[in-house]
Amino acid sequence: MKKLPKAAGKMRGLETFDDAANTLRQLFVQLSNDIAESKAPMVSIPVRTASNTVFDPEREILTLGQRTSERRFNEMSGVRSFMQTALLARAIYEALKHDDHPTIRDLYYYTLHTIEGTDIETFNSQDESNNIFQDIEVLTGLLREQMGIVAESRGAMVGEAVLESKGNRIDCSKFGIGAFNIPSLCDQIRILEIDAEYVLVVEKDAIFQRLNDYEFWRKNKCILITGKGQADRATRRMVRRLNEDWGLPVYVLTDADPYGWYIYSTYRAGSISLSYESYRLACPSAKFLGLSMTDLEKYEIPKDHLIKANDCDVKRAKELLLKDPASGKPRYPWFYDSKRWRQEIKIFLDKRVKAEIESKSSKGFRFLSDVYLPEKIKSKDWIK
Repeated sequence: MKKLPKAAGKMRGLETFDDAANTLRQLFVQLSNDIAESKAPMVSIPVRTASNTVFDPEREILTLGQRTSERRFNEMSGVRSFMQTALLARAIYEALKHDDHPTIRDLYYYTLHTIEGTDIETFNSQDESNNIFQDIEVLTGLLREQMGIVAESRGAMVGEAVLESKGNRIDCSKFGIGAFNIPSLCDQIRILEIDAEYVLVVEKDAIFQRLNDYEFWRKNKCILITGKGQADRATRRMVRRLNEDWGLPVYVLTDADPYGWYIYSTYRAGSISLSYESYRLACPSAKFLGLSMTDLEKYEIPKDHLIKANDCDVKRAKELLLKDPASGKPRYPWFYDSKRWRQEIKIFLDKRVKAEIESKSSKGFRFLSDVYLPEKIKSKDWIK
């Protein structure tokens, strides 16, 4: 097995929870200083909207633009959101200082109360609290994982990989027909050893389980990962770490439809809603392994195994090739600027059909694992 690379052992910025606590403390020091100097306390927060999300061509990821909004304590329009920001930031700081790892919902209930002397509640809903929480992320440059906030995790991985958590060694090849569940605080997991040539990311959990049952990862020397649909942050982070720290190529397998292609897009370049996290979640070198529209003809998928595309599918496909009205630039340049992707999307829009990964079973139950995947990787028949 490959041992831990030197690069992977280096401390990343804001690696520890103490660092995160100090960053939050500095925020309150700044606000206190403003008050001491008779200045109105104010925070400036980058705007998290689609219109302020831009594509960085050098890093090939989505990221936030330069627009910001100000919240001032002495202005009626901003005092409520200012209060919510300070209240939630204090709760996170307290959790860090006591080595607690609450969920986002825990934070909501911890900070929810009726303001003394009024009938006004601090938050009207969980959604309002969640929105403020994301504002704190972009305000401080801290991500929820760095603040020790636990979120739902869905991802799983299996293969010749040895991990370490709280002093315990975890061998990801020793789970039988099961797999290692990727925790939301996945940066707290050390990757000690890897014996693999690439990472295969599978959209569907059921396909992941089949490939695991066949021990595809052992026979083909890879790390097998699934995000069980649209991947959570932890799964995307683990894929990024395996690619960045260990130099493993990443291949993504999804259904042949616009939503599957968008899942690949999220792994590759990030998402608009989490563009402020793309630098640590996105994997620009990730390659789309299939299913593609051209695969349907190449591998002679029977017509009665194809599914008629609905209006939402068609709308989503067209969105992948849209330009932003304001800037005139493509919203998804990795699709728009790729001749192969434009061809695939055009075929979809012309034929208005889609196909599931399982359609490969028309050629035999093991066609996917024994023929399709090895053949596609060996022949380099992927799309980027």
